[in-house]
Amino acid sequence: MLRGFLYTLIAISKPESSTFKLDYSDEQVLIQQLLKRDNQAYRYAVQSYQKSMQYVAKSIVGTAIADEIVQDAWLSVIKALPKFEGRSSLKTWILRIVSNSAKSRLRKESRQFAAGDAADLEILSNAPNDRFNESGHWSNPPKHWDINSPEALIASDELRDIVKHTIEKLPALQQSIITLRDMECIGMEEICKILEISESNSRVLLHRARTKIWQAIDKHQGKENVEL
Repeated sequence: MLRGFLYTLIAISKPESSTFKLDYSDEQVLIQQLLKRDNQAYRYAVQSYQKSMQYVAKSIVGTAIADEIVQDAWLSVIKALPKFEGRSSLKTWILRIVSNSAKSRLRKESRQFAAGDAADLEILSNAPNDRFNESGHWSNPPKHWDINSPEALIASDELRDIVKHTIEKLPALQQSIITLRDMECIGMEEICKILEISESNSRVLLHRARTKIWQAIDKHQGKENVEL
């Protein structure tokens, strides 16, 4: 459905009259060409932002309706682009639209978006505080981790499934923040703008998400060592 929508969008766009090659990586150029309905600008925007948009949508509403959320978000982006003021990057602005669309969809369906996240915004009382350093890396890596043998490398496929399953079970905000930070490598300041949360809350959420993933990995590795 989404692919068909995007192809239709490109098909109805006005042809680009310029004979020289434009640098769409320049955000201002991209915005101006999008406003002119430049075919190549649309394609560049989709290629650049589509994956991140899907990550955000899936982390909030799940896989089933993520494409629909992204499609709605693209329509909102195109409609609102003439009013874009440049207070944040274009990518941050677009991802915020996706986030808001996903949250609105959940509210319309009477699902409890905030229920699982309310506890996430409390101060951590019993989670280890020294598990990660300021750069976000483990300061005390799990002692059982060992992928030096071929058997362990094969088992890593199972480990990836465990990590994926753990992320899918996280509350929506935790899913969003670990996806944006650790998979999309977006800075914390930008993430706060996208999710509309404070910096302190964002770090609590990220810490909790990483801790849950660490616990799942450590449990799996410990089990593997016992079986060996």
